[in-house]
Amino acid sequence: MHILVAFGSERHGTAGLATMIGDVLRDLGHDVLVAPAKEVRRPEGVDAVIVAGALYANRWHRDARHFVKRNRKLLQDLPVWLVSSGPLDDSAEQRDIPPTRQVQKLAALVGARGHVTFGGRLAPDAKGFPASAMAKTKAGDWRDAAHVQQWAKTVADELG
Repeated sequence: MHILVAFGSERHGTAGLATMIGDVLRDLGHDVLVAPAKEVRRPEGVDAVIVAGALYANRWHRDARHFVKRNRKLLQDLPVWLVSSGPLDDSAEQRDIPPTRQVQKLAALVGARGHVTFGGRLAPDAKGFPASAMAKTKAGDWRDAAHVQQWAKTVADELG
């Protein structure tokens, strides 16, 4: 099965998360393309799509939003999952974090099969406001590889 994992990422944490998802699916025998959402104008020849977006102040990354809106007609005919990345703590491992209102609307627009929120990552040397201020107390990596692997396996199982 050909699966596209498109992502919107400002500080490379969500890019890394998308790569983790792609690696699991590849290990399970799928043909996977992991690519920045802004570089995929119109996905062709794919059987399923996962769109991952970093969350900033409860807003999904603009590249992920624009990808979904730009390709909504195509995505409506494919199995689609949405992924949010963002909490700078272990809350995503402790409980299911529902999508933000914005992501809920995008999921409804394309009939997404599901959504998951994973922990985010913020480098201690993050530049720019507000990241540099947040990094003083919130720097770290909360992307749990086991959680990502478990979720990606459920996607693969659903795809058959």
